[in-house]
Amino acid sequence: MHSKHYTLILVRNEGSRFRKWRVSLAQLVALGTVVGLLTFAAGYSTWSAFASRINRGELAHLRAENETLRVTNESFETRLGGLQTRLSDSEDRTRKLAIVAGLENLGASSEAGVGGLSEAGPEGGSPTELSQVEGRSNVLSQTLGQVELRLTENLRLISSTPSITPVRGIYTSPFGYRRDPITGQRAYHSGVDISAPPGKPVKVTADGVVTKTEQYGGLGQAVYVAHGFGITTIYGHLSRINVTPGQRLDRGAIVGLVGNTGRSTGYHLHYEVQVNGEATNPLAYILDRAEGAL
Repeated sequence: MHSKHYTLILVRNEGSRFRKWRVSLAQLVALGTVVGLLTFAAGYSTWSAFASRINRGELAHLRAENETLRVTNESFETRLGGLQTRLSDSEDRTRKLAIVAGLENLGASSEAGVGGLSEAGPEGGSPTELSQVEGRSNVLSQTLGQVELRLTENLRLISSTPSITPVRGIYTSPFGYRRDPITGQRAYHSGVDISAPPGKPVKVTADGVVTKTEQYGGLGQAVYVAHGFGITTIYGHLSRINVTPGQRLDRGAIVGLVGNTGRSTGYHLHYEVQVNGEATNPLAYILDRAEGAL
């Protein structure tokens, strides 16, 4: 039995000789197979080369990202270590300020004063470290708030505490029991007397608010100044009053002039300090006086 075959005729142009080939079906199948394999091989090679270029580009990109993360991680660890060191320094300074402010039992956390880094994995600072830093920062912020409040209160107390001489002169009559200069009898004296020239300015001895300015019995023309914290100062026997009730005064402001008004035997200032309504020795509040004189 003869196998099937096909005749291929190739005509170059009109009038030319033509060529013909006789091929079998098996030959056509083989030729198609070869062409198919070559096409597949060419396509696979093209795809493989393209995919290889993509993979190499992606790998290079991933390597670059990894290097960036490594550098960022090292920078983060360094910054975290520096932050912990600065935080420890701030905690130490805050504890010292707390002592100055009178807050000795202000709790120092168990983490206070801890610095440096613990061993961390490749990710750098652990969540525990970050949580500790955040907790210590919050405690430090609260502590600083308390210290600031106490220091402000202390500064107010200092500025409101009498501490200077109201007028320079001679200390003539002490605080407490004495012989009354008019009756000669033993009597209680609630302040000190400072002899000074008439018209000499009298200064308020601490920050405060004027509460009264009036002719007050034996004190004559007098000025009362409230300083807060239960402290009041009184300036008596003035010849002139320079302030009005409700007026705010800074330490050293002029409240009036030395006089001889009221129950007095000569020009002098009656200076009195009251704490919670009780008279106390003014000499304890005159820090700039010389012995025997004011």
